[in-house]
Amino acid sequence: MDDLYHELALTLLPGIGPQLTRQLMSYGSSAKNVFMLPSGKLRRIPGVGEATIKILTGAERGKAFAQAEASLRKAEKEGVEILFYTNKKYPARLKQIPDAPVLLYYQGPADLNAPKTIAVVGTRQATEYGREQTEALVRGLVPHQPLVVSGLAYGIDILAHRAALQEGLATVGVMATGLDIIYPAAHRKTAEKMREQGGLLTEFAFGTQPDRYNFPARNRIIAGLADGTVVVEAAEKGGALITAEIALSYNRDVLAVPGNVSSAASSGCNNLIKNNKAALYSQPQDLEQLLNWDAALHQTGKFQPTPSYSPDDFTPEEFALLSVLLSSKEALMDDLAWRAQLPIHSVASLLLGLEFRCVVRALPGKKFVLI
Repeated sequence: MDDLYHELALTLLPGIGPQLTRQLMSYGSSAKNVFMLPSGKLRRIPGVGEATIKILTGAERGKAFAQAEASLRKAEKEGVEILFYTNKKYPARLKQIPDAPVLLYYQGPADLNAPKTIAVVGTRQATEYGREQTEALVRGLVPHQPLVVSGLAYGIDILAHRAALQEGLATVGVMATGLDIIYPAAHRKTAEKMREQGGLLTEFAFGTQPDRYNFPARNRIIAGLADGTVVVEAAEKGGALITAEIALSYNRDVLAVPGNVSSAASSGCNNLIKNNKAALYSQPQDLEQLLNWDAALHQTGKFQPTPSYSPDDFTPEEFALLSVLLSSKEALMDDLAWRAQLPIHSVASLLLGLEFRCVVRALPGKKFVLI
């Protein structure tokens, strides 16, 4: 609990975002150590200037500790898990994306590292066709028992959640608010059921209101949590298309349900297919083949990168770095450090050793790839 107290406080400091948090953790090894670093050592950390040092050592520090203590009490009372990125329950898929949040608030029994996970998104102005396609899509997923992820919004999102509940599938709603604020309020009853048969997830602290800037941030978590994203209905512009674009930027598969060419509600989906940004979804086999859901990786166990190296040939720390590189092809040293949960100074030494063994190769800009 002491570790979580400091981890939570670190994320609550103003002006210290996810990237700087990971940088500080790389040098401090733990959040508690970060708060104990003297100003002289803080100045040696790349990206840390006088403004950051003042935040870490000044009055803002006390405010963050007080807020962290209050949040921990509230989380314990309401059965909320707080997952720092070093927690084993933190979603492994999410850790693979470069702009992943460093801390999540989660409530529910669903496994965020389920073997199979699919995001289902779409327009808030769903038509009857959209409802039928969403229900048919989720029904077709039942043999795979995946975790169904969406955004709890009006339209396709809430239809996907309700269809998953109806079919007995776990479903997680990613929120643009704190867990104590259900938005929209009309979906409270569904959200309560999801707490029992799935879960609610957010990166935002308790009390966070549905500010419009929070929704694009929410969308990246939806895309990052899933093996693939299915867009059921979408107009030419909207949050569903933003989620699809984000998923593509993460090298995740996107599928779209085609619609009538004269239907404005399907124009976004039709354009995704036309522009080769999404595979056409018409039946469960389309999704199964694209995501390779019959492969052994997704049949048993939790999601992990599939290494082609034997762990017997490497130290646990070396193998952790190889697993990250296998999943992302190439990565920056700082990114490798936080995703493998290793101190930056250790990562530099480990990579040098792997270079000598001709396992990895350094690229310009402190990037590394497997040979």
